[in-house]
Amino acid sequence: MANPDLTALTGDYTIDTAHSTIGFTVRHAMVTNVKGKFLDFSGSLHLDGGDPSASTASIDVKMDSIDTGSADRDGHLKSADFFKIDEFPTMTFRSTSAEALGGEDYRITGDLTILGTTKPLTIDLEFNGAAKDPFGNERVGFEGKAEIKRSEWGLTWNAALETGGVLISDKIKLNFDISAIKNA
Repeated sequence: MANPDLTALTGDYTIDTAHSTIGFTVRHAMVTNVKGKFLDFSGSLHLDGGDPSASTASIDVKMDSIDTGSADRDGHLKSADFFKIDEFPTMTFRSTSAEALGGEDYRITGDLTILGTTKPLTIDLEFNGAAKDPFGNERVGFEGKAEIKRSEWGLTWNAALETGGVLISDKIKLNFDISAIKNA
């Protein structure tokens, strides 16, 4: 039986990028974490409160908007060593399935394309709620996380450390804070 509160949320939404974050964390030099985010992205959601498995998500990220707090590092990430933004300016996610796990927990699976390589990605989501904002917009919020191995998308640049290990871990933790506004 569908939760009647969720049924009322059924509809199409646009991600409010001013109140959303697509970020990542990567281990650096085997001793610390570097965090970053993308400043320019767009996306849409279709929520089906009666049948969450019919919900969908689509996100496009401009790779030249990467921000790690270091202009030099950002420049290196945009270069041919990593994202090759001149050749591959956009990273995309297109959902292929969604499921309710119980309570406020959901899982969405889809195709993540980076550097022209498409691989499946599963994101665990927590529904943070719905509200009407002071401007009359109906909003929903989700928090999500996933892990990928960057090498699976061809992101293999690295440097060996004198003490053993590598400069950048293969494992990348992705995090999402999404606020979306229901389309009129």
